[in-house]
Amino acid sequence: MRSRAKTINFATIYGQGAHALSRQLGIEHAEAKEFITRYFERFQGVRNYLDSMVAFAREHGYVQTIFGRRRYIPELRERNFNIRAFGERVAANSPIQGSAADLIKIAMIRIDDALKTRQLQSKMLLQVHDELVFEVIPNELDQVQELAKYEMEHAAELSVPLVVDLGVGKNWLETKL
Repeated sequence: MRSRAKTINFATIYGQGAHALSRQLGIEHAEAKEFITRYFERFQGVRNYLDSMVAFAREHGYVQTIFGRRRYIPELRERNFNIRAFGERVAANSPIQGSAADLIKIAMIRIDDALKTRQLQSKMLLQVHDELVFEVIPNELDQVQELAKYEMEHAAELSVPLVVDLGVGKNWLETKL
């Protein structure tokens, strides 16, 4: 249920339509459309925020992350409806996705520095969206978990908490169970 709610939440704020959401969740198109409608009815502030980002981009030609990194969106000036609609989706979701990318990069730099400073043998292997994958020496597990969780949850001081879930396994699939 949590996974389904997460999919609906992120798909909706990133501008995914009912067709794509229905395929992703394996549900009927009408049900997906209803999910999206109810989501924006319940969380009207989200709709207002997304619309404000599009309006800002139309006026200024760009949007930016919480750290001030800009993404220019020339598609908003296109005559072609499909290209302009793409620009609107980019304007709405780039501040969110871009800020998330900034946060994970900050955490990765701090984690890498801490692994070196503490002279740990464990390695950060890769990043997948908002996840980090490590190869951890067994006797360093507690220390690496504490370090990763702290740095990811404290990458920036926000008005909402950054919450991190940890998973451990011999492979990536096992970490999800």
